Amino acid sequence: MTVLDTPLLALEELTVQRGEIPLCEGVTLQLSAGSICHLIGANGTGKTTLLMQLAGLLPVLSGEVTYQRQSCLPIQPLYVSHQLGIHPNLTVAQNLTFLLNLYGITPSAADIDDALTWVGLQGFETISSSHLSAGQTRRITLARLYLLTPDVTPLWLLDEPFTALDVDMVARMEERLCEFAQAGGSILMTSHQAVGVANQVLDLSDYMV
Repeated sequence: MTVLDTPLLALEELTVQRGEIPLCEGVTLQLSAGSICHLIGANGTGKTTLLMQLAGLLPVLSGEVTYQRQSCLPIQPLYVSHQLGIHPNLTVAQNLTFLLNLYGITPSAADIDDALTWVGLQGFETISSSHLSAGQTRRITLARLYLLTPDVTPLWLLDEPFTALDVDMVARMEERLCEFAQAGGSILMTSHQAVGVANQVLDLSDYMV
């Protein structure tokens, strides 16, 4: 098997657990470059927990996670969660710059302007994030998707990225997900609504204990 044929992410017999309580057992998945996988399942099956395990925020107690057949991720995956990580005392531009700095990107003023325009926050650069609505605040976290490429972080873990977005922004998001996948990236995401661009589905309900 060549590097190109090797799955970007592979899960083998993984247990998804909350504390010491297993929610799902035997979870198996392979994500190759170009994959957009919709992670589904009933409430309580551990969708967010699984994403947190893959992001390195929770331990994997049973099963195996490999990245191109390696036991650790050489490049940190992008994890976008319900907990936004936006500091209310920073401006919109400062928060976006910080989020990009985590991945070694120092954005120019033009980069910031382009990314904020993409999410509909043009002109908000110097506004304190404490003055934004919940939907606007979420758009700051999504703006980094406009600038991140597979060579920076080839794996995106997105937890309900369409929450609080209007129809136009959802369409822009889906277009960006396709662009990222076509460039060689891979995406595992949750969503309570249909994901028209997904080419794989993982249903955790099939693995419930």
